[in-house]
Amino acid sequence: MSSPIPVQHELKPIYQCDSKLHQTLKSARENLHQLCARHARKLVKVETMDGDVYEGHIVHWDRGVVYLCLSNEGYARAFFPGPPNPYLYNNFVLPLVLFNLLAITLL
Repeated sequence: MSSPIPVQHELKPIYQCDSKLHQTLKSARENLHQLCARHARKLVKVETMDGDVYEGHIVHWDRGVVYLCLSNEGYARAFFPGPPNPYLYNNFVLPLVLFNLLAITLL
């Protein structure tokens, strides 16, 4: 009885980032990391390339992601019967990929 010999296939990428684009994205990421560090814990408005807009405070940034603690003043994220509870904590942190951001504005 013979055992099958695994056939090695050369892997061919279906996408490879252009070296100039790679350098541009890397530079943009570094600039955004510095910007987030300078404006940590400040209220900002963030717009993504898809047109989504979020308001909140920059609470963390790491490896191409900014973490935004969303501002929820005047907005309820869930329905609870009865009057609103002022002590109910319903802020949450939204991770946003830095290369998907179109604009960050200080409020």
